[in-house]
Amino acid sequence: MPHHASRYLAEGPRAGIRHFTYEDGAEFTARARESKQLHQPWLFPPDSAGAYAAYAGRLIEDPSKAGFLVCEKAPENGADGALAGYININNIVRGGFQCGALGYGAFAHAAGRGLMREGLDLVVRYAFGPMRLHRLEINVQPGNAASIALARACGFRLEGFSPAMIFIDGAWRDHERWAITAETRAPG
Repeated sequence: MPHHASRYLAEGPRAGIRHFTYEDGAEFTARARESKQLHQPWLFPPDSAGAYAAYAGRLIEDPSKAGFLVCEKAPENGADGALAGYININNIVRGGFQCGALGYGAFAHAAGRGLMREGLDLVVRYAFGPMRLHRLEINVQPGNAASIALARACGFRLEGFSPAMIFIDGAWRDHERWAITAETRAPG
């Protein structure tokens, strides 16, 4: 059986994570358009070629950001399958902090199938391993039950509440703060 080099930075049984590329634009934007009902009012991922190019460019070129695509592995050979979602580490601060803030979204066809949980576990492991970060935070609007469930399932702990924290969709939105550190992450 021939061995194929993996494009993934990390992979699990059903999903792998890899960096964004400009070539992912067509699939990403089509998935974003298909997922509008799932995402809103929480998320507004780019859904046009121009918006994707600007978005991906920031994730690819800005050292204070790291973008990861969660891909469903094709069962027959482990090759890239459909994009299941995305997870970004924003506001990466080095020095004494070694931390970043996570943002993520599942695409509708993958929602509720456990792929984002596997993907988030992979990103956390990658962030605490090769990226050498110490702390990751997730800021979630209190009504976003699915996002809170994902944070909790991946070992993040609720640390507090921040009123009017982030400007989203024309208004300042309250957020719960969830976090995990290298020491509090479950091994594996």
